[in-house]
Amino acid sequence: MGELAVDRAAGRDDGARSLVQGLLDAQDDRLPYLIHRQESITRGELRERATKQAAVLAGHGIGPGSTVGLRTPPSFTQVEVLLALWQLDAQVLLFDYRLKPAEVSGLCATCRPQFLISAGTNVRATFGFRSEYEVVTERRGTGRPAATGHRLVQFSSGSTGRPKVIGRTPRSLAEEVDRFTGIPGMPGTGDRLLLLSSTAHSFGLIAGLLHSLAAGVSVVFAPRISAGDILETAVDHRITALFGVPMHYELLAAALDPPALPELRVAVSGGELMPPQVAARFAERYGVPVGESYGTTETGVVAMDAGGTLRPAVGRAAPGVVLREHRGELDVALAASPYLFDSGGTQYTDGWLHTRDRATVDGTGAVLVHGRADSVVVIGGLKVDLVEVENVLREHPAVEQAVLVHDDVTEAYVALAAGDGQPTSADLLRWCRERLADHKLPRVIHLLESLPRTSNGKLLRQAAALRSAR
Repeated sequence: MGELAVDRAAGRDDGARSLVQGLLDAQDDRLPYLIHRQESITRGELRERATKQAAVLAGHGIGPGSTVGLRTPPSFTQVEVLLALWQLDAQVLLFDYRLKPAEVSGLCATCRPQFLISAGTNVRATFGFRSEYEVVTERRGTGRPAATGHRLVQFSSGSTGRPKVIGRTPRSLAEEVDRFTGIPGMPGTGDRLLLLSSTAHSFGLIAGLLHSLAAGVSVVFAPRISAGDILETAVDHRITALFGVPMHYELLAAALDPPALPELRVAVSGGELMPPQVAARFAERYGVPVGESYGTTETGVVAMDAGGTLRPAVGRAAPGVVLREHRGELDVALAASPYLFDSGGTQYTDGWLHTRDRATVDGTGAVLVHGRADSVVVIGGLKVDLVEVENVLREHPAVEQAVLVHDDVTEAYVALAAGDGQPTSADLLRWCRERLADHKLPRVIHLLESLPRTSNGKLLRQAAALRSAR
């Protein structure tokens, strides 16, 4: 696929319209695009649906520069409404439907959208994936129109702190779709992608939905996020590609008597770093190595290794991405700050987005990410990398996942894999003592049935939230 039409329309008022036009015109309208069980819609049917939806939304007064919050579950409806809003050149604030009303209200108080579009049914009572939703459009009297040319607004899904408000222009979205197209191993025309990643977050939205639309890939959804439903879907639809987060690969690696997936050729994890032992278990079970996509909400994809051949590196820089090591951390070049409402603090300065991930780039250009810069704490005058301690705990055969927090003292929160002979906290502390210097040892280890996660599956690292889960 060549450059999308939006690149040729840079600076014009129809940037979002051109983005949609370029995505839809890139492949044959007859190709299937969205699939769930026996339901499917082609690219041409999506074009018609989005056009009709745009006419309805225009009747509500939505037009160029309107600010619209969109809060619907992953569905055919979500995609058609998103494209319809961009056809109208509206700015879309994409809310994860799993956010609580108070969280949405807080974000709306900051961003002040003029409209809020949400699923008209009781979404929280819905069990499993649904392809269609009725939507309700609400005009908000305190809203204000877009002050910038950003047409996608997302909220950082970081594990600590208040979400940042991040804007993407149509040009930046088109360029990222093209980057994915240039990465070896990405799905292409005729592939069937089982998409488990959240479509409200960057990897699921751009690598999953938008790139697939441009590349002629069919996107398949599972009825529920369980190992049985995912595997049944994979078999029924003869999937060739799988996108998810580490949690999904943990689930599939632990499945009992899984079926063979002979047509699966690429599996990629995004959202957070894939634990090597999880990737190894999945590859052993299914015969396919797990690739890695590393990026941020602000920049989109930074580096990717779709084939999973470069681990522990996350891959080499995606086409067109300029990065650097700076004071032991990874920076990514951006022409302008992506932050809206002064929410970025000092994370963007002098043309560089500071990821605040500790990283090195080797002689081949492969990027190795060593953890968050804020994972290093000082204990008794000595630096301790909490991620290092987490990795030691994860090496224990009975440990499924581990998170450390340091708030006066270091505490570990551990979820154990199902099975007999589970260790106690004292057992795990002995395990750490045999492998770590004394100053690195957690003061206490808490055993939980499962660890709390953010809305897109990242492990939560907020001490208060972890303590409330005890």
